[in-house]
Amino acid sequence: MFPLLLVLFIVVPIIEIFAIITVGQAIGVWWTIALLIADSILGAWLMRSQGRAAWRRFNATLAEGRAPAREVLDGVLVIFGGALLLTPGFVTDIFGALFLIPPTRAVLRRVLVHRFAARMIVSAPPSFGHRPPPRGDADVEGTAHEVDPRTLR
Repeated sequence: MFPLLLVLFIVVPIIEIFAIITVGQAIGVWWTIALLIADSILGAWLMRSQGRAAWRRFNATLAEGRAPAREVLDGVLVIFGGALLLTPGFVTDIFGALFLIPPTRAVLRRVLVHRFAARMIVSAPPSFGHRPPPRGDADVEGTAHEVDPRTLR
């Protein structure tokens, strides 16, 4: 955990400052400030539109009676992407845009699912997405199988 915090609070700001200074030397101070303000405004707009789209997909999935796993992950990626875009700096803006643009977000979602599939536990109420069993019929028959996480790819 400490190395991650070190990177987040020391290394990333140093890289951002270096990038801002480099861009400022290339195009000038006022253009750099204008660019930082413009990409923050664009990031806020993009986060708002993609957040609304993710929310609509979430509600539609719930209305269909399916578990909204993909939609929840999309919402989380939109929130992180928006936070990165609102943070001043060019490097975080690049990563934030990757989280917000739908094609790259789909790739990131697949990578995360494959990376953490073995650690995820999916749970839902027994009748979620299905008709509830008739009253008085509490016995359920079925078979459980072990699944090798490497075969999920």
